[in-house]
Amino acid sequence: MKKIGVLTSGGDAPGMNAAVRAVTRAALSKGMEVVGIQRGYVGLLNREFVDMNARTVSGIIQRGGTFLYTARCPEFRNMDGVMKGKAVCDEIGLEGLVVIGGDGSFRGAGDLSSLGIPCIGVPGTIDNDIQCTEYTIGYDTAMNTAVEMIDKLRDTTQSHDRCSVVEVMGRRAGYIAVNVAIATGAEAAITLERPYDLNAIAAKMTKTKNEKGGKHHFIIVVAEGVGQTENIAREIQEMTGIESRATVLGHVQRGGAPTVRDRVVATEMGYHAVELLAEGIGNRIVGMKDGKVYDIDLQEGLAMKKPFIDHMYDILVDTAY
Repeated sequence: MKKIGVLTSGGDAPGMNAAVRAVTRAALSKGMEVVGIQRGYVGLLNREFVDMNARTVSGIIQRGGTFLYTARCPEFRNMDGVMKGKAVCDEIGLEGLVVIGGDGSFRGAGDLSSLGIPCIGVPGTIDNDIQCTEYTIGYDTAMNTAVEMIDKLRDTTQSHDRCSVVEVMGRRAGYIAVNVAIATGAEAAITLERPYDLNAIAAKMTKTKNEKGGKHHFIIVVAEGVGQTENIAREIQEMTGIESRATVLGHVQRGGAPTVRDRVVATEMGYHAVELLAEGIGNRIVGMKDGKVYDIDLQEGLAMKKPFIDHMYDILVDTAY
């Protein structure tokens, strides 16, 4: 291939810039021309392009967000929109495309691949909810940010003998919630994957408080997809008599400089994506398996079911209180 494109799509994630940098510099080292596509598939349809070179991506590896910008593109959910995208690729001579994003972005990449534009998906989402990979770019940074915020919140929680019910991100997955709960010494994590019993949580809190030298402050972590964080805090207060406050961390978890792990993994994955395109291979997702970068057929990867981290949840339950 002589000319490839790179875009970031869907929600932003720390480390996306590192992946863009790796794609650009790896492609340049192989004699390819690189086109940066701004605002994801929206930018492809609207022809929002940036010529990429080694200096274009200089100084971005440490930056959060994505300097190519990102957006969601409803038009790309149907084949008419995908065919328009294919026409634009043909018009500017793009022979391949690296798509950094999540499941929805990969479905668009699969559709483009079926029309003759080889695409490689690189998983960039803080939720770590892509089925075919153990790890997604941004996950580590988001967890570290959440842990830092909860550590700060605990100071006030402890000072006032409160229970803080903290909502972390994870629209369809509780991976962030469970790991952050363990890392902060929380009393419980409430996720979509496991049924929860507020009565049981409240009973444990009351028992712990009433023990000699008992604990009087508590942290409960709730995954975003569960919702009802305000109601959960209110019910816990009613059942325990412990003042309970809800805190939603929100999009602060998406921002900030990426951790070492996110920078390194993003670089590995971006480099591997270019290696595939250099061989004329498309319709693949780059992922991580047993701690190593690998690739898998795009449709096969999307059809997989990712197991929940049940052992980590059990560790949390057994070490809480």
